[in-house]
Amino acid sequence: MKMRLSVAAVAVCVATAAVAAQDQNREFVEARGSVKPVRLPPGGPAPRMSDGHVDLSGVWFPGPTGRANAWSVVPDERVVEDPIPFQPWARQKYDAMSRTETELFGNANVRCLPPGTPGMMTENPYVHQVITKPGQFVHLIENNNRWRVVHTDGRSHKPKEDQEPLFNGDMVGKWEGDTLVIDTVSIDERTWIRDGWFHSADLHVIERFRRPSRNYLEHQFTIEDPKVLTRPWTSAWRTYTLSVNDEDLTENFCTNNENAEQFLKLIEQERQGKAPQQDKPVEP
Repeated sequence: MKMRLSVAAVAVCVATAAVAAQDQNREFVEARGSVKPVRLPPGGPAPRMSDGHVDLSGVWFPGPTGRANAWSVVPDERVVEDPIPFQPWARQKYDAMSRTETELFGNANVRCLPPGTPGMMTENPYVHQVITKPGQFVHLIENNNRWRVVHTDGRSHKPKEDQEPLFNGDMVGKWEGDTLVIDTVSIDERTWIRDGWFHSADLHVIERFRRPSRNYLEHQFTIEDPKVLTRPWTSAWRTYTLSVNDEDLTENFCTNNENAEQFLKLIEQERQGKAPQQDKPVEP
Protein backbone atom coordinates (compact mmCIF):
# COMPACT_ATOMS: atom_id res chain seq x y z
CA MET A 1 0.00 0.00 0.00
CA LYS A 2 1.26 3.49 -0.80
CA MET A 3 2.52 5.56 2.10
CA ARG A 4 -0.15 7.69 3.75
CA LEU A 5 0.51 11.03 5.42
CA SER A 6 -1.55 11.74 8.53
CA VAL A 7 -2.91 15.16 9.40
CA ALA A 8 -1.25 14.81 12.80
CA ALA A 9 2.08 14.19 11.11
CA VAL A 10 1.69 17.37 9.06
CA ALA A 11 1.11 19.39 12.22
CA VAL A 12 4.05 17.72 13.94
CA CYS A 13 6.40 18.52 11.06
CA VAL A 14 5.29 22.15 11.14
CA ALA A 15 5.80 22.42 14.90
CA THR A 16 9.22 20.82 14.65
CA ALA A 17 10.23 23.33 12.01
CA ALA A 18 9.08 26.14 14.29
CA VAL A 19 11.32 24.85 17.08
CA ALA A 20 14.33 24.61 14.82
CA ALA A 21 13.87 28.03 13.25
CA GLN A 22 12.91 29.92 16.42
CA ASP A 23 11.52 32.53 14.06
CA GLN A 24 9.14 35.07 15.60
CA ASN A 25 7.35 35.52 12.27
CA ARG A 26 7.00 31.85 11.37
CA GLU A 27 3.42 30.57 11.21
CA PHE A 28 1.79 27.17 10.94
CA VAL A 29 1.25 26.23 7.30
CA GLU A 30 -1.06 23.42 6.25
CA ALA A 31 0.66 21.32 3.59
CA ARG A 32 -1.25 20.39 0.44
CA GLY A 33 -0.31 18.15 -2.46
CA SER A 34 -0.76 17.84 -6.19
CA VAL A 35 -3.59 15.32 -6.60
CA LYS A 36 -7.05 16.39 -7.72
CA PRO A 37 -9.64 14.29 -5.88
CA VAL A 38 -12.37 12.44 -7.76
CA ARG A 39 -15.54 11.75 -5.78
CA LEU A 40 -16.78 8.15 -5.84
CA PRO A 41 -20.26 7.46 -7.26
CA PRO A 42 -22.81 5.88 -4.89
CA GLY A 43 -22.13 2.46 -6.40
CA GLY A 44 -25.61 1.03 -5.97
CA PRO A 45 -27.50 -0.10 -2.86
CA ALA A 46 -25.73 -1.16 0.31
CA PRO A 47 -25.35 -4.93 0.78
CA ARG A 48 -27.21 -6.69 3.57
CA MET A 49 -26.40 -9.47 6.00
CA SER A 50 -28.34 -12.68 6.44
CA ASP A 51 -30.45 -11.08 9.21
CA GLY A 52 -31.55 -8.25 6.90
CA HIS A 53 -29.46 -5.49 8.49
CA VAL A 54 -27.12 -3.40 6.39
CA ASP A 55 -23.65 -4.91 6.05
CA LEU A 56 -21.11 -2.22 7.02
CA SER A 57 -18.13 -4.40 6.05
CA GLY A 58 -15.34 -2.92 3.98
CA VAL A 59 -12.09 -0.95 4.02
CA TRP A 60 -13.02 2.70 4.46
CA PHE A 61 -11.06 5.90 3.82
CA PRO A 62 -12.04 9.27 5.36
CA GLY A 63 -13.47 11.54 2.67
CA PRO A 64 -15.27 11.02 -0.64
CA THR A 65 -12.59 9.47 -2.86
CA GLY A 66 -12.00 5.91 -1.64
CA ARG A 67 -8.29 6.63 -1.18
CA ALA A 68 -5.95 8.69 1.01
CA ASN A 69 -6.56 12.44 0.61
CA ALA A 70 -3.35 13.75 2.19
CA TRP A 71 -1.93 14.86 -1.17
CA SER A 72 -5.11 16.51 -2.45
CA VAL A 73 -4.86 20.02 -3.92
CA VAL A 74 -8.36 20.68 -2.60
CA PRO A 75 -8.63 21.43 1.15
CA ASP A 76 -11.02 19.24 3.08
CA GLU A 77 -14.52 20.68 3.24
CA ARG A 78 -15.17 22.27 6.62
CA VAL A 79 -17.99 20.53 8.43
CA VAL A 80 -20.50 22.97 9.93
CA GLU A 81 -21.41 22.06 13.50
CA ASP A 82 -22.87 23.73 16.57
CA PRO A 83 -20.38 25.32 19.00
CA ILE A 84 -19.31 23.08 21.86
CA PRO A 85 -21.57 23.96 24.83
CA PHE A 86 -18.83 24.10 27.45
CA GLN A 87 -19.62 25.12 31.01
CA PRO A 88 -17.86 28.44 31.84
CA TRP A 89 -14.95 26.83 33.72
CA ALA A 90 -14.43 24.31 30.91
CA ARG A 91 -14.56 27.02 28.25
CA GLN A 92 -11.90 28.98 30.13
CA LYS A 93 -9.66 25.91 30.39
CA TYR A 94 -10.13 25.03 26.72
CA ASP A 95 -9.47 28.57 25.48
CA ALA A 96 -6.34 28.86 27.62
CA MET A 97 -4.59 26.08 25.70
CA SER A 98 -2.26 27.14 22.89
CA ARG A 99 -2.25 25.31 19.58
CA THR A 100 1.01 23.63 20.55
CA GLU A 101 -0.45 22.44 23.85
CA THR A 102 -3.52 21.19 22.02
CA GLU A 103 -1.38 19.19 19.59
CA LEU A 104 0.70 17.66 22.38
CA PHE A 105 -1.87 17.03 25.11
CA GLY A 106 -5.01 16.77 22.96
CA ASN A 107 -3.67 14.51 20.23
CA ALA A 108 -3.13 10.95 21.41
CA ASN A 109 -1.16 10.07 18.28
CA VAL A 110 1.66 12.47 19.20
CA ARG A 111 2.20 10.72 22.54
CA CYS A 112 1.57 7.18 21.25
CA LEU A 113 -1.56 6.82 23.42
CA PRO A 114 -4.91 5.23 22.54
CA PRO A 115 -7.31 7.94 21.25
CA GLY A 116 -10.34 6.37 22.93
CA THR A 117 -13.99 6.89 22.02
CA PRO A 118 -14.87 8.76 19.84
CA GLY A 119 -11.21 9.75 19.28
CA MET A 120 -10.63 6.60 17.23
CA MET A 121 -12.84 8.29 14.62
CA THR A 122 -12.23 12.02 15.23
CA GLU A 123 -8.45 11.90 15.76
CA ASN A 124 -7.66 9.33 13.10
CA PRO A 125 -6.99 10.21 9.45
CA TYR A 126 -5.95 6.62 8.71
CA VAL A 127 -7.95 3.89 7.01
CA HIS A 128 -10.54 1.74 8.81
CA GLN A 129 -11.71 -1.80 8.22
CA VAL A 130 -15.15 -2.85 9.40
CA ILE A 131 -16.42 -6.43 9.56
CA THR A 132 -20.04 -6.98 10.52
CA LYS A 133 -22.00 -10.15 11.01
CA PRO A 134 -25.30 -10.74 12.78
CA GLY A 135 -24.80 -9.71 16.41
CA GLN A 136 -21.25 -8.36 16.08
CA PHE A 137 -19.33 -5.28 14.86
CA VAL A 138 -15.56 -5.60 14.40
CA HIS A 139 -13.60 -2.39 13.82
CA LEU A 140 -9.91 -2.49 12.81
CA ILE A 141 -7.92 0.76 12.59
CA GLU A 142 -4.63 1.01 10.72
CA ASN A 143 -3.32 3.69 13.08
CA ASN A 144 -1.36 1.77 15.75
CA ASN A 145 -3.19 -1.44 14.78
CA ARG A 146 -6.10 -0.55 17.07
CA TRP A 147 -9.33 -2.51 17.20
CA ARG A 148 -12.66 -2.95 18.94
CA VAL A 149 -15.33 -5.65 18.96
CA VAL A 150 -18.89 -4.68 19.87
CA HIS A 151 -21.90 -6.94 20.44
CA THR A 152 -24.85 -5.58 18.44
CA ASP A 153 -27.60 -7.76 19.86
CA GLY A 154 -29.06 -5.02 22.08
CA ARG A 155 -27.55 -6.27 25.34
CA SER A 156 -27.05 -3.87 28.27
CA HIS A 157 -23.82 -2.44 29.68
CA LYS A 158 -21.99 -4.30 32.42
CA PRO A 159 -23.33 -3.53 35.90
CA LYS A 160 -21.93 -0.26 37.24
CA GLU A 161 -19.95 -2.07 39.92
CA ASP A 162 -18.21 -4.19 37.26
CA GLN A 163 -17.22 -1.26 35.03
CA GLU A 164 -13.72 0.20 35.05
CA PRO A 165 -12.26 3.13 33.11
CA LEU A 166 -11.07 1.92 29.72
CA PHE A 167 -9.59 3.82 26.79
CA ASN A 168 -12.36 2.55 24.50
CA GLY A 169 -14.92 2.28 27.27
CA ASP A 170 -17.68 -0.25 27.86
CA MET A 171 -19.48 -0.62 24.51
CA VAL A 172 -22.78 -2.14 23.47
CA GLY A 173 -24.62 -1.89 20.17
CA LYS A 174 -28.06 -2.22 18.63
CA TRP A 175 -29.76 -1.57 15.33
CA GLU A 176 -32.29 1.20 14.85
CA GLY A 177 -33.60 0.52 11.37
CA ASP A 178 -30.60 0.69 9.02
CA THR A 179 -28.46 2.61 11.55
CA LEU A 180 -26.09 0.85 13.93
CA VAL A 181 -26.00 2.62 17.30
CA ILE A 182 -23.01 2.02 19.60
CA ASP A 183 -23.39 3.22 23.20
CA THR A 184 -20.22 3.75 25.27
CA VAL A 185 -19.65 4.60 28.94
CA SER A 186 -16.79 4.22 31.46
CA ILE A 187 -14.21 5.98 29.26
CA ASP A 188 -10.76 6.81 30.66
CA GLU A 189 -10.34 10.54 31.34
CA ARG A 190 -6.92 10.50 29.68
CA THR A 191 -8.64 10.39 26.29
CA TRP A 192 -9.93 13.46 24.42
CA ILE A 193 -12.95 13.98 22.20
CA ARG A 194 -10.90 15.92 19.62
CA ASP A 195 -8.66 18.99 19.30
CA GLY A 196 -8.07 19.39 23.04
CA TRP A 197 -11.70 18.73 24.01
CA PHE A 198 -11.32 17.00 27.38
CA HIS A 199 -14.03 15.14 29.29
CA SER A 200 -15.01 13.86 32.72
CA ALA A 201 -15.50 10.31 34.01
CA ASP A 202 -19.23 10.75 33.33
CA LEU A 203 -18.74 10.91 29.57
CA HIS A 204 -21.40 9.07 27.57
CA VAL A 205 -20.86 8.64 23.82
CA ILE A 206 -23.52 7.51 21.34
CA GLU A 207 -22.15 6.67 17.89
CA ARG A 208 -24.21 6.04 14.76
CA PHE A 209 -23.06 4.25 11.62
CA ARG A 210 -25.06 4.02 8.42
CA ARG A 211 -24.32 2.93 4.84
CA PRO A 212 -26.58 4.85 2.45
CA SER A 213 -25.04 3.16 -0.61
CA ARG A 214 -22.42 0.58 -1.50
CA ASN A 215 -19.49 3.03 -1.66
CA TYR A 216 -20.37 5.30 1.28
CA LEU A 217 -20.30 4.94 5.06
CA GLU A 218 -21.38 7.73 7.43
CA HIS A 219 -20.58 8.28 11.11
CA GLN A 220 -22.07 10.62 13.72
CA PHE A 221 -21.67 10.85 17.49
CA THR A 222 -23.40 12.50 20.45
CA ILE A 223 -21.52 13.63 23.55
CA GLU A 224 -23.22 13.72 26.96
CA ASP A 225 -20.99 15.01 29.76
CA PRO A 226 -22.93 16.87 32.50
CA LYS A 227 -19.75 17.83 34.37
CA VAL A 228 -18.19 19.59 31.37
CA LEU A 229 -21.06 20.56 29.03
CA THR A 230 -24.28 22.48 29.59
CA ARG A 231 -26.21 20.12 27.30
CA PRO A 232 -25.60 17.15 24.96
CA TRP A 233 -23.82 17.89 21.68
CA THR A 234 -24.18 16.01 18.38
CA SER A 235 -21.66 16.07 15.55
CA ALA A 236 -22.39 16.37 11.87
CA TRP A 237 -22.36 13.20 9.80
CA ARG A 238 -18.88 12.46 8.44
CA THR A 239 -18.28 10.59 5.21
CA TYR A 240 -16.07 7.56 4.55
CA THR A 241 -15.71 5.78 1.22
CA LEU A 242 -15.00 2.21 0.21
CA SER A 243 -11.41 1.56 -0.89
CA VAL A 244 -11.26 1.73 -4.69
CA ASN A 245 -8.27 -0.65 -4.73
CA ASP A 246 -9.61 -3.17 -2.18
CA GLU A 247 -6.54 -2.47 -0.05
CA ASP A 248 -5.40 -4.21 3.12
CA LEU A 249 -4.50 -2.40 6.32
CA THR A 250 -0.79 -1.82 6.79
CA GLU A 251 1.08 -2.54 10.03
CA ASN A 252 1.45 0.76 11.85
CA PHE A 253 2.82 1.29 15.34
CA CYS A 254 3.78 4.43 17.24
CA THR A 255 7.11 3.84 19.00
CA ASN A 256 9.34 6.33 20.83
CA ASN A 257 7.85 9.36 19.09
CA GLU A 258 10.41 12.19 19.19
CA ASN A 259 7.75 14.71 18.19
CA ALA A 260 6.41 14.80 21.75
CA GLU A 261 9.77 16.12 22.94
CA GLN A 262 9.78 18.72 20.17
CA PHE A 263 6.33 19.94 21.22
CA LEU A 264 7.48 20.24 24.84
CA LYS A 265 10.42 22.39 23.71
CA LEU A 266 8.12 24.59 21.65
CA ILE A 267 5.70 25.05 24.57
CA GLU A 268 8.59 26.14 26.79
CA GLN A 269 9.74 28.64 24.15
CA GLU A 270 6.23 30.04 23.80
CA ARG A 271 5.94 30.51 27.55
CA GLN A 272 9.31 32.31 27.63
CA GLY A 273 8.29 34.56 24.74
CA LYS A 274 10.97 33.12 22.46
CA ALA A 275 8.44 31.76 19.96
CA PRO A 276 5.03 33.15 18.91
CA GLN A 277 1.99 31.34 20.22
CA GLN A 278 0.04 29.91 17.29
CA ASP A 279 -3.73 30.26 17.05
CA LYS A 280 -5.77 27.09 17.31
CA PRO A 281 -7.95 26.06 14.35
CA VAL A 282 -11.37 27.72 14.42
CA GLU A 283 -13.82 25.71 16.50
CA PRO A 284 -16.84 24.42 14.57
